[in-house]
Amino acid sequence: MTKKETFTALVVEREDKNLVAELKQLKIEDLPDEDVLIKVDYSTLNYKEGLGFANRNKIFRIFPMVPGVDLAGTVVESKSEDFKPGDQVILNGWSVGERYWGGYAQMARIKSDFLIPLPKGMDTKKAMALGTAGYTAMLQVMALEEAGITNDKGPIIVTGASGGVGSNAVAILAGLGYEVTALTRSREASIHDYLKKIGARDIACGDEWTQKPAPLESQKWAGAVDTVGSVVLSRLLSEMKYGGCVAACGLAGGFELNATVMPFILRGVSLKGVDSVSCPTPQRIAAWDRLVTDISHEALDHINKIIPLKEVPRYAGEILQGNITGHIVVDVNA
Repeated sequence: MTKKETFTALVVEREDKNLVAELKQLKIEDLPDEDVLIKVDYSTLNYKEGLGFANRNKIFRIFPMVPGVDLAGTVVESKSEDFKPGDQVILNGWSVGERYWGGYAQMARIKSDFLIPLPKGMDTKKAMALGTAGYTAMLQVMALEEAGITNDKGPIIVTGASGGVGSNAVAILAGLGYEVTALTRSREASIHDYLKKIGARDIACGDEWTQKPAPLESQKWAGAVDTVGSVVLSRLLSEMKYGGCVAACGLAGGFELNATVMPFILRGVSLKGVDSVSCPTPQRIAAWDRLVTDISHEALDHINKIIPLKEVPRYAGEILQGNITGHIVVDVNA
């Protein structure tokens, strides 16, 4: 692409107190002045973008903004010694799509410090079929492993299981031989069937998950992947087996935690926070290397739906309403 040619980007502008998203034709010179220019193949749509397009939680911090917390593509130009033209790369997090322009464009300029090489054995489409959701799920699985939660210790529960992170966590854990229970607020048979197709052995959706637990409930779970927070996380902690671990990454149900120290001091339970945004590069690379093999192509086919760039605002509204099952890949060239 020459500097005179244009490319398509989804640009969000602020007009008074409202946000307006529009497909625009931009030139290379319109991009931020960073050290690596990338031809983007795919991005993703996550709950965070849903909040952003709804003008909630101040997700978009600068305007105009090109959202998209993920991207995968090929380096076109580079001022960095770490990357050269032709290299395929992945971007997740680092406040890209919030404080820096992100992946909802056919071309992007990104700080080289934010990039990692595409792992061998993975293409850019699979990389974004995983995206931040799959990468975060892998970090949570690694956190459970580091806490000594092996697949012979007992059942693992995954909350928000029909969402992007939850779906990937179910599939990864099942593939590693864990007995997985998927927690979902949905009672629809189609959602339960979906969760079983990607690896869940059992489904939990009882009313108790909306109710405050006792300080110590019956011991049920060897480990948990939590994407919800709030009362769900409180119940998880109270129901953990002795020595169990909860790996927590999300707050879709709220950021407050009304719990006691009882599970920690009487059952040796641990709570490990998992951050995907500013995770150190070596840990990122380790997670992505495992994703080459630790999730099945069949599961990814069930989990993912591909949409064109122009459909992002509509699907962002749907994801915020809880109407999306699985994970959304954005084909920026469709």
